[in-house]
Amino acid sequence: MIMRIIGFIAAAAAITSAVQAADPPSPSPATRASLFAGGYLPRGAAPDSMLLNPLPPAKGSAALKRDEEAARAALRLRGTARWDQAAIDANLFTADATGVFSCAAGFVITAQNTPKLSALLRKAGPDLAMAVYPTKTHYKRPRPFMVNRQSTCTPQDETMLAKDGSYPSGHSAIGYGWGLILAELVPDRSAQLAARGRAFGDSRRICNVHWLSDIEEGRVVADAVLARLHAEPAFRADIDGVRAELAEKRSSLPAADCTSETAALAAR
Repeated sequence: MIMRIIGFIAAAAAITSAVQAADPPSPSPATRASLFAGGYLPRGAAPDSMLLNPLPPAKGSAALKRDEEAARAALRLRGTARWDQAAIDANLFTADATGVFSCAAGFVITAQNTPKLSALLRKAGPDLAMAVYPTKTHYKRPRPFMVNRQSTCTPQDETMLAKDGSYPSGHSAIGYGWGLILAELVPDRSAQLAARGRAFGDSRRICNVHWLSDIEEGRVVADAVLARLHAEPAFRADIDGVRAELAEKRSSLPAADCTSETAALAAR
C-alpha cells in the first residue's frame, strides 16, 4: 500500500505548470524517489483518518448540494488566472515545488536558497499525504470530473485520478500542512502562510479534481498529522535547524515577484 500511495503522490503532481507546457512529462522514478523518499513518522504512526473524517456527503444532502455548487463555481473559473494557478499548485514533484509559498513567506524558497527548509517540507510531505488514505480507500468517492464530465487543469492525470478516491484530498493535507509548518517558522507571516496553504488545497476544487468537503477534511488530517509530527525528535530537531537557517539567511533572501499570484488568488 505504501508504494501505491507514493506512486499516487508522484503521478498526481506530475506538472510544473499547465501554462508552461501543454502536456508536460512525468518526472522520472529517480526524481520521484529523491523528492519524496520518506517521512518522519514510523509506519503505522500517522493519525487514523477514519477517526477524523465523517462520512462523505450523502446523496440528496445539503452538504452534497454545497459541494456541487462549489464545483460549478470552480468550472466558471476555467481559462482564468486562477485556473492557471491551480495547475501550478498541482505540482508536487519538481525540486522547488515548495516555492509556491514564497510570496506568502516574503522570501524566495528554493532548495538552493533555503535547503534545510525545503528538505523539512519535503520530508513531512509523505506523512501528510499518506495519512488521508484510510478514508480514501474506504469510501472511494468519485471525483468531480467523473460526475460532471468536464476536464481538469491536469488532463494528463485524469486516468490515474479516476482510480483514486476523492475524499479527503491529499493535496489539501500537504498544502495546509506545509502552510502551518511555515507559519510556525515564520510567525510574522503566519496568517499569509496559513491562507496560502488553504488556497493550495482549494486549487484542487478549481482544478475540478476534488469536492469542497474533500479539501476541508484534508485540512483536518493535516492538523492531526502536524500535532503528531511534533512528538518526533527528528522533526523537532529539523525545525530547530530551519530556525537557525532562517535567522542567518532570511534578511538576505530575495523577494518573489508576486504580481501574478496575488491577482490569481484574488479570484474565488
